[in-house]
Amino acid sequence: MRLLHTMLRVGDLDKSIAFYTEVLGMTLLRRKDYPEGQFTLAFVGYGDEAHNSVIELTHNWGVDSYEPGTGYGHIALEVADVYKACEDIRARGGHIAREPGPMKHGSSILAFVEDPDGYKIELLSPSRND
Repeated sequence: MRLLHTMLRVGDLDKSIAFYTEVLGMTLLRRKDYPEGQFTLAFVGYGDEAHNSVIELTHNWGVDSYEPGTGYGHIALEVADVYKACEDIRARGGHIAREPGPMKHGSSILAFVEDPDGYKIELLSPSRND
């Protein structure tokens, strides 16, 4: 078994695709409309779906926003330098929800970014030990 994708429901698909591709540097792998079901799926990631886990962005037509809820946590991305990644993301218009620094009650350096729908993305350095 392997992890294929994580699905997020989004209110503005074009805005979400722009965030994941232009701000976080992912690639739009595929996008397809399903007129009978009134939804569109777009898959983004850092590599092809045959060898990498990706994110499925689901846009239900006519729905402009969602509440992430209390059960959702976050997506985690490994970055070479958390501080530099935050600078780059901020420069590309991304929102840093938690500035880079040590984890509470630990020592790993991390930060959190929010996508246009308020979903949290954790940035972690490769040299984490917590």
